[in-house]
Amino acid sequence: MATNEAKLINNLFRDIKRVVKNNKINSLHEPYLGNNEKKILNECIKKNEVSSVGRYRQKFEKLISEYTGVKYAVTTSSGTAALHLALKAIGVRNNHEIIVPSLNFVASVNAILYCNAIPHFVDINPNNLGIDPKALEIYLKNIALIKNNKCINKKTNKIIFAVVPVYVFGNSYDIEKLKRVCKKFKLKIIEDSAEALGTFYKKKHAGTFGEAGCLSFNGNKIITTGGGGAVLTNSKKIYEFVKRNIFNGKLKHDYELIYEPNSLNFRMPDINAAIGCAQIKNLNYFLSLKRNLAKRYSKFFKKNNEIFFLKENLFTKSNYWLNTILIRNINLKIRKKIFLKAKKLNIPLRPIWTPLHKNNKLKKFPKSNLKNTNSVFKKIINLPSSAILGK
Repeated sequence: MATNEAKLINNLFRDIKRVVKNNKINSLHEPYLGNNEKKILNECIKKNEVSSVGRYRQKFEKLISEYTGVKYAVTTSSGTAALHLALKAIGVRNNHEIIVPSLNFVASVNAILYCNAIPHFVDINPNNLGIDPKALEIYLKNIALIKNNKCINKKTNKIIFAVVPVYVFGNSYDIEKLKRVCKKFKLKIIEDSAEALGTFYKKKHAGTFGEAGCLSFNGNKIITTGGGGAVLTNSKKIYEFVKRNIFNGKLKHDYELIYEPNSLNFRMPDINAAIGCAQIKNLNYFLSLKRNLAKRYSKFFKKNNEIFFLKENLFTKSNYWLNTILIRNINLKIRKKIFLKAKKLNIPLRPIWTPLHKNNKLKKFPKSNLKNTNSVFKKIINLPSSAILGK
């Protein structure tokens, strides 16, 4: 190993160890569960409130809507289910074309494909890892025209219907600039805010800027329900569509059981919602711990010219779900050495997802110039980020 490489890698692990101190690290981001969660689970079992019927689901939805500042929140079985339902609710249909960043977890594109729609992969801003509004505008000017108040792809004649921006690792992008581009090109917005509970842009919560936003409460998120998600919206129409379609399309009736076809069971079980009720009470505490941890990482990596710690941008407040560094002069070979050493030292590090446009099954879909995406994905490493490490 070259001297500079060895120094870079040794210094990286030295700083990580200094930040996490003597804490035992079990995973990249583990849930923080306590006595309140145990107590509420025992109550659920005692009262047989473990399925989709019970008091905790509605209570959790109310707590989510109050915290995020939206009129409506509907819990779902997963964040992916929330994305799928939100897209269907705004009217995404067969052969609609949907803009989505390539530097992204596969859930967004899977939700698009399950609507029989066509993803367009676009580039990101390396300073926040979200969609670059300026690059998006240039791309749309080249491929689209406005006809009958719709955005039409000049090549395919299909409607470019919506954009699904992502708050990557809980970092906010410039949503106001993105909204201006979307308004100009008549595009709807479904925010993938799965990783962004507790993230704000100009004091407004992530996932509340578009037609709808989607949260995840998977086991590795800021708060967890074990598994689950939620749709956030201020639209009564979207709320009613999602509410109806999480329960096999069941229609209200005094005595008949009537269901709409083409609906699935996407409900969150009450026992999961109960965990959420206990967790959300500690959300601000978790966020403060994660901010402490991020400050410590930032302090140590500030001294290292080779490493850039990803911090919140102006006007934004990150939840620092996953602390992230970008190593300036790195290639996949050096990155591999870092992960092999991490495994040996039992320190859980993670690369970012391989960009979606590189997936063999997704290569056929249209894409913009992805120079930032292609450059950045090699440089990103997620650091141990569990809230408990911020104590």
